[in-house]
Amino acid sequence: MINILILSAGTRNKVVQYFRKELAGRGKVYATDCSELAPAVYEADEAILVPRMTDPGYLETILDICREKKITGVFSLIDPELTLLAEHREEFLAVGTTPIISSPEAVALSFDKYQMYLKLTELGFPAARCFMDPAAFEKAVEDGEMHYPVFIKPARGSASININKVSCREEAELLCRLNDDMMIQEFMDGTEYGADVYIDMISGKVTSIFVKEKIKMRAGETDKSVSVKDGQLFGLIKDFVETIGFCGIIDIDIFKVNGKYYISEVNPRFGGGYPHAYACGVNVPAQIIRNLEGKANEEAIGAYEENICMMKYNEIMIRRMNDNSKD
Repeated sequence: MINILILSAGTRNKVVQYFRKELAGRGKVYATDCSELAPAVYEADEAILVPRMTDPGYLETILDICREKKITGVFSLIDPELTLLAEHREEFLAVGTTPIISSPEAVALSFDKYQMYLKLTELGFPAARCFMDPAAFEKAVEDGEMHYPVFIKPARGSASININKVSCREEAELLCRLNDDMMIQEFMDGTEYGADVYIDMISGKVTSIFVKEKIKMRAGETDKSVSVKDGQLFGLIKDFVETIGFCGIIDIDIFKVNGKYYISEVNPRFGGGYPHAYACGVNVPAQIIRNLEGKANEEAIGAYEENICMMKYNEIMIRRMNDNSKD
């Protein structure tokens, strides 16, 4: 029996549906959220209302659920909760639950964009040039090493919040003065890609990579995309991911400029565009379930068809308020 707990399910109903389908009665899917108006929880076998992650006792609440429901594996769909899972891994393992998450070090690196840039540079992987010091950036501009426009974003932000394309020194100085912890990043004038990558939790090897060209974005998530394949990019991703030591499912943002790929950011969780990969046969839920059964997955990098387009569209769920029953 494999029981899955999906934390902070929110609106990510597809991921919940996929796990129920892949378990096919061999276990249950439980989904939590702090709001009864989170539609994805009602796609699970059981919806569980929990306190906010920032409330006292939240961790114990989740551990109690893991004990009571005999949860085999747990993961979260929001960034703030990933650190909690990674840092309290041993406490989850002690109640028989495996957190599906990378190490605390890898998670921390993912959430600090400047430190990720420094690590990429140190290891020799191509990355857009970044600055935390506005004076150093302006010196690079004066020396002809950097040019406007640039991106200015929070070094520890997520969901594309407070990201600005800036075209002049006055704008850059204003944004850096009004906001703390802002990073200045070279503008990548090229094609943007997203990669859904699974790193086997037993072997530590990359077993699947799905790459999509992003056609339209909204609030940091991919709304429209088309599947692409490139052996050179697969090799770059595999080398980078295994060198850093990521584990489980991750989502990588990549740019291609003048024929060269640049790694931009890593999200150590299911990306918002993962349904595209699943629809093309890149079955991460099945790989997670096999790992939780103690079985390693075979490598199947690029095992999907090119030129398959994903288009997101709106759907609604209607329920009576305060009715959490599963009819």
